[in-house]
Amino acid sequence: MIFTLVLILIGALLLLVIGINVIQQQKEKAEAERRTELARQRAIIDETEEVLSHTGMFPCSSQIVLVLYKRVQDALALAVQNAANQAGDYQRRGLDIKAQIETLQSSPKSSPAIEGFRLPDNDKQILTLVQVLKKLKAILRAEHNKGKVEPATFSEEEGRIDSLQLRINVDSMLSRGRAACFMKQYGSAKQMVTKALSTLHAIKAQTPNDPFIARKVEEAKAMLDEITGAQKEASPVIKQEKDEEDIDVLFQPKKKW
Repeated sequence: MIFTLVLILIGALLLLVIGINVIQQQKEKAEAERRTELARQRAIIDETEEVLSHTGMFPCSSQIVLVLYKRVQDALALAVQNAANQAGDYQRRGLDIKAQIETLQSSPKSSPAIEGFRLPDNDKQILTLVQVLKKLKAILRAEHNKGKVEPATFSEEEGRIDSLQLRINVDSMLSRGRAACFMKQYGSAKQMVTKALSTLHAIKAQTPNDPFIARKVEEAKAMLDEITGAQKEASPVIKQEKDEEDIDVLFQPKKKW
């Protein structure tokens, strides 16, 4: 009888230990998932706030700013649920964002003209702008796929971003064309400038009154003429050198066999 009771007690203890381990593992799993989710929401908040901090670098509409603020608001709300002791901090930030959203929604919509956009002179700033526009486009698409951006707003804002990216790309091609011409790589230079000119004509068809595009078209044409002229000047020199080599071969001492 005693032996049976001992076996029952041992079995009960084993079940208790197993139960405690299972509960502990579930707690650890839940804690790991909570931390992972919090880290994901913090990454969303940081990325979106970084884009928001650079919106002064390009013509940014109030609609896209509203999309960004709402994304931060949603991430903060989920962060509160997973933040444990830090929930208060996220709640306060959520209230600040809510106030900014309400201010934007009560104000008239604004969409600064892209025609007034000017590229930064600093290469580092241009690189930052390229990265920001890339992130902004990805965010816009992600929010649209979640159903949080109206199709008309999505189409308009994506078009604005595409136009800005094209302008930067054109300026980059002209810059590379200028560098290739300086290195006397006239074929590469002409290819770059011709490609830039083709892109400019495509943009000009969409925005015929854009002074930036008109100025860049003239700049590209002038550069193309300059490259063509430099190429023509370089060609006779090459031909003359070849003729001199041929004359040297003609009048060199003949070998006796």
